[in-house]
Amino acid sequence: MKEENKSENKMGVQGSTPFAQTYFHGTKAELKIGDLIKVGFNSNYGQRQNAKYIFLSATLDAAIWGAELAFGEGQERIYLVEPTGQIENDPDLTDKKFPGNPTMSYRSTEPFRVVGEVTVWQGHTIEQVKAMKDGIAKLLEQGIHSLNDE
Repeated sequence: MKEENKSENKMGVQGSTPFAQTYFHGTKAELKIGDLIKVGFNSNYGQRQNAKYIFLSATLDAAIWGAELAFGEGQERIYLVEPTGQIENDPDLTDKKFPGNPTMSYRSTEPFRVVGEVTVWQGHTIEQVKAMKDGIAKLLEQGIHSLNDE
C-alpha cells in the first residue's frame, strides 16, 4: 500500500476500491458515470408520487425487473451503482411480504453514484413482463399499494 493511501485510511476516508460492493439499478433514465441518483423524482412504482426512496439490488435479475417495469418510453438500462450512505431492505420484497430478502433489494434516502453500466443483459420474455404488470395492476385495483408509499 502506498504511504499516501495509508494516511488517508487512518483518517477514515474511504474511496472506491476494486473490492467495494457494487449494486445494480434498473431504470429508463439515461445517466452517465459519476451521476448521482437521488430521491425526489416521481416513483416508477406504487402511486407514482414524489419518491421517498431510491432502490438498488445486488442481483442482476431484480435490476432487470426494475428497468422493464419502469415508466416511460426510454431505453431500459442497468447501471452499476455505489450507495453514498446507509441502505436498508426494501419492505416490498423482504420480510413484510416475503421471507428474507431473496432479490437482495434495498432502498435508501441517500444518493447512489453511477459507476458503470451493464450493456449486455437478457430481459424477461414479453409474456413474463406482461404477467408482472398485470399482477401489479391487480394489486392497485384491490387497493394494495407499495409499502414504500407509506
